[in-house]
Amino acid sequence: MDLLKTLVDKGLRRELPTRDEALAVLATSDDELLDVVAAAGRVRRQWFGRRVKLNYLVNLKSGLCPEDCSYCSQRLGSKADILKYTWLKPEEAAAAADAGVAGGAKRVCLVASGRGPTDRDVARVSETIAAIKERNEDVEVCACLGLLSDGQAERLREAGADAYNHNLNTSEATYGDITTTHTYADRVETVQQAQAAGLSACSGLIAGMGESDEDLVDVVFSLRALDPDSVPVNFLIPFEGTPLAKEWNLTPQRCLRILAMVRFVCPDVEVRLAGGREVHLRSMQPLALHLANSIFLGDYLTSEGQAGKADLEMIADAGFEVEGAGERTLPRHRADALAASGGGCGGHGDGGCGPCGGGTAPEAASASAPGTDAEAAPVPGQARTDLVAVRRRGAGTELPPNA
Repeated sequence: MDLLKTLVDKGLRRELPTRDEALAVLATSDDELLDVVAAAGRVRRQWFGRRVKLNYLVNLKSGLCPEDCSYCSQRLGSKADILKYTWLKPEEAAAAADAGVAGGAKRVCLVASGRGPTDRDVARVSETIAAIKERNEDVEVCACLGLLSDGQAERLREAGADAYNHNLNTSEATYGDITTTHTYADRVETVQQAQAAGLSACSGLIAGMGESDEDLVDVVFSLRALDPDSVPVNFLIPFEGTPLAKEWNLTPQRCLRILAMVRFVCPDVEVRLAGGREVHLRSMQPLALHLANSIFLGDYLTSEGQAGKADLEMIADAGFEVEGAGERTLPRHRADALAASGGGCGGHGDGGCGPCGGGTAPEAASASAPGTDAEAAPVPGQARTDLVAVRRRGAGTELPPNA
């Protein structure tokens, strides 16, 4: 179809599609879906080959957040039965990170609930970064600590952080519908602070919160303008005990169209298949690898993911390969631009990365992933708690992590 040919040509040239073209991708039929995936896959392979970067989450502090983000199980007033614990000690976080690195993760993402870090929190996270890099010197470390105050991004960079994550989540027009305790502009400012400090910016979205196609296009175009190096695409995990517990609006086909649209709009950016992939893509996860070049390995912050071993098998069976620690993630032009700004990480290789960067896999957790083929597809508007498994292992517990 002419639309897809136009989008491929633009993606290969890193040219921004029109809003109408992006909306048209979301409006394609199921009969056209494989053509859409194939077209976006051409753009993905142009810039990232068949490599898949593995990332690993370590939840440094879980629950009891004062913010009221409607989608979040850690929010103010959440009744979700999640793990709640205060800051992990640096050696505890480093031990958790070890599992992800041993499983093939190239980046470790350190996340803490809360509005934003105090200076004492930044010092604590700096110690954690040092502990992780002492044990795994080539691993990339991304911090995700909320809204930053002046000077904090620079301190994290000096401590050895390579990247900072702060998602826009949804369009500016609808942001007030999901959060009232901070603004969309606050989030944009934090991403810009990270970029100004020389950190590689990571910022993405959450789909499935009841947004329109226009909202999705708006936030992805905003991300393109903000120009982060990586864009995580999350699919809402509707936790019981949160305001969005009944928002079951996604199908595997819808998720694939969203990923394709993101790839066409952000052709040379690391598009990460993030939270909710097991719940909403289910048996169609391998198709998503033709669109995204990065995934999270194992569990998420408060929910369980697919077994780490199954992630690795899925990547191999789909004909992709895990990106090695010595390989550059970003296309050379992006890696060189990041290096010129004094930042990392381009993802290693000879792309000019500073003190940054993610073996054989350990025995992965044997629990089956939520949302497998044997389970019935969710009905829109009906809460499917059987597809959401609360994390009970790894960081903050006595049980080994899933990696």
